[in-house]
Amino acid sequence: MAKNNNQNQNQSMTTEEAGRKGGEKTSRKYDQEHFENIGKKGGEKTSQNHDQEFYENIGQKGGETTSQEYSKEHFEEIGQKGGRNSGNGSTNTSTNNTSTNNTSNKQFKTGEKAPESGNYKVDKLVNGNKSDNNKEISLSEGDQFPPSPSENEAAYWVKSS
Repeated sequence: MAKNNNQNQNQSMTTEEAGRKGGEKTSRKYDQEHFENIGKKGGEKTSQNHDQEFYENIGQKGGETTSQEYSKEHFEEIGQKGGRNSGNGSTNTSTNNTSTNNTSNKQFKTGEKAPESGNYKVDKLVNGNKSDNNKEISLSEGDQFPPSPSENEAAYWVKSS
């Protein structure tokens, strides 16, 4: 076996092979929770650095790509499945305060823009933890919701006055 290792060291490895081997070794070393935590941190950091328009643009690009890859029949089929499932306990997001201008109970995520001027406070952190911060901030319509002032993490905000 030592002979085999020496032969491998004398041969150059492609970048693709090195990446694959490194990925396999890392995958064996860490569990799923580790990778979920990394992904969560990356998502939170990304949401702090980008506004809603950024996500709208990438969503539109993804939608265009998807519409090119699938036929009209595919979308009709999944639409029918969704229609059949809509009455069996699945959540209907259209009733989640989005059809009215009442912002008193609606949550706004770090990076989104304030729909109206007023005072806002952190309801909870995006990672699910409770925020210790009760401080209110004043935003004008169109201002971007910041990270939580005390934890400096992505947060869900609610209008307080």
